[in-house]
Amino acid sequence: MSQGTLSANNSESPTLFGHPTGLFNLFFAEMWERFSYYGMRALLVFYMTKGFLGYGDSRANSVYGAYTALVYMTPFIGGMLADRLLGQRLSVIIGGILMAIGHLLMGINSPAAFYVALSLLIVGNGFFKPNISTMVGELYPAGSKLKDGGFTIFYMGVNLGGAMSPLLCGYIGEKFGWHYGFGLATLGMMVGLAVFVVPNIITQALIGVGAAAVAVSLMIYRPDNNVALIMHGFCALCVAVAGLISIFALARGGLPAKVGRRAEGPASFGQIGAVLGGILVAIPVITMFVSGFSLVRADGSPLVLISSELIDKIAAGPGGKILSVVAREISTPAGLMLGLTGLVSFGYLIFKTTKLDTIARHRMVVALIMIFFSFLFWAFFEQAGSSLNLFADRNVDRVSAPKVVTQEDVGSVIRIQPTQEQLGYSNGDTPFTLDQLTKLRDSEENAKNPAFEIEWKVAADNVGMGIADRNMEIAPSSFQAINSICILVFGLVFSSLWTWMAAKGIEPSTPVKFSLGLIQLGLGFGAFWLGASMCDSRGMVAVSWLILGYVLHSTGELCLSPVGLSMITRLSPKILVSTMMGAWFLATALSQYLAGIISQFTGAEHSGGEAGGIPIPKDTVSVYGNVFGLIAIAAMTSGFICLILAPMLKAWTHPEAPEDHGGAGGH
Repeated sequence: MSQGTLSANNSESPTLFGHPTGLFNLFFAEMWERFSYYGMRALLVFYMTKGFLGYGDSRANSVYGAYTALVYMTPFIGGMLADRLLGQRLSVIIGGILMAIGHLLMGINSPAAFYVALSLLIVGNGFFKPNISTMVGELYPAGSKLKDGGFTIFYMGVNLGGAMSPLLCGYIGEKFGWHYGFGLATLGMMVGLAVFVVPNIITQALIGVGAAAVAVSLMIYRPDNNVALIMHGFCALCVAVAGLISIFALARGGLPAKVGRRAEGPASFGQIGAVLGGILVAIPVITMFVSGFSLVRADGSPLVLISSELIDKIAAGPGGKILSVVAREISTPAGLMLGLTGLVSFGYLIFKTTKLDTIARHRMVVALIMIFFSFLFWAFFEQAGSSLNLFADRNVDRVSAPKVVTQEDVGSVIRIQPTQEQLGYSNGDTPFTLDQLTKLRDSEENAKNPAFEIEWKVAADNVGMGIADRNMEIAPSSFQAINSICILVFGLVFSSLWTWMAAKGIEPSTPVKFSLGLIQLGLGFGAFWLGASMCDSRGMVAVSWLILGYVLHSTGELCLSPVGLSMITRLSPKILVSTMMGAWFLATALSQYLAGIISQFTGAEHSGGEAGGIPIPKDTVSVYGNVFGLIAIAAMTSGFICLILAPMLKAWTHPEAPEDHGGAGGH
């Protein structure tokens, strides 16, 4: 239980399947919040590269990296403010309102509004994310054996929201307009907030109507494609079942009024005012960080850690491409802040580790090494929202084409709906590019009629080109749902597997699980590399390679992610456990920023294309393939190093010693 809040007594609360019925209230509140977050995330890079901003790949990936890094930093502050001033319930409400406003601002075609929207989402997530999770824990009495099961159910709500949103927000945003996708994400956030604050009977109605609307929409708004049918059908079934169970549970009673409230009573107007004032100050500061605006000196010249002249010199030297990108990114406001915070925080932890006694010191060393391997895992894994999203857009065959151009069609002019199938082929003397396809779809006339057609002059090199309706094309953002679907499908399987192996005395140690996670992550990138190396003559990759890679990433995540936080609490001495929790999330934030840096090496500019333009698929496939191949090698090498170190690391956990070993030592 968080300090300063009341704990609910499970024996006094109505239950379903042994769990407090309030859990199902929080389940749907979090599901809708994640629906809004992952819906926006699925569209973010595309919005920056294809929307009115018109950013190049490197710029878009840099902003994406800064945004996701800051999203993981703010929950630490939001948790502290809830503990000391607001309580969890009020913090969740404030966070939900901020995020709803942020999603709404995404619909304004203004760079300033765009960056302020991202800042509102970052700050809002800081208030919402840690505190709704804390409230799940408060539903259970101390020592309850059902708490882990409760968090598993809650985590399924997280992944259900993460699975549905790319399928709906992504599909609608890419087919009918970005603002419709962002608008749907806004609606999801508002429903999530309403589920949390309205009376129980209205909550039941919102859950029922919302679940039914999503289930029906998933089956109506989907591509005419077998892969899409499976993903949409699975999510529709899951949300329908979850809705029915939740309505039945909440009929017995909703979220207890005392959960998430401060033991000292409601926050005063002065405390709330101080927090709101801090938010008003934080928004412009975070806007500067996420946008990458340079700080300036009094004379107006840029104030950066590394000058542009030095960056140019670095670029001209050995390994200049890599070093210059890294140098440029760490000289931005976000890079400076994250870098300095990381140095100070982990420097402090290393110093404190040297002052502990032998057992505690060994355990801290193990925890810090595991944090490092986790940092590498997420830096590679989080290519999903940036480089892998663009790879799916440009080089993965997402169309189920019922017919193809034959030799008899050569020389004729046909009318077709332009899709991804035309990329790389020539319409007359002009190769058809993704830029042309995007401009056609974004034109005012065609936007009103998504099924528009164009004339195509069939040349000899067009033989074999697929012809399909646009509705047979899966939106690239939809593939962001695969990870969450895999977590829903395999999560309980892995949990049962570890339990069975533990009963047999053969459960792998935490370091071995981390190594398995990294190796599977590397195999996933190996699948992307292999797919790129086996592309067709146009440079298009079979969709099965993308699905296989994402499945391997997900099984790798299930080996590493669930045991991470448990490891921190188990290995950290009492005097440092909160600090180590903060370090775990800080490392995740740093990994998000590194992910943004890595993704920049897949940019279209590395394909030799014109600035701001996207080359044809055969010119980009090797760029993506080469980077994914290097990531595969790095991830698997890291995994094998972790596996080699596993016996020593396991010994240094001192499993025979008490878990609550204090570690003060005699220093």
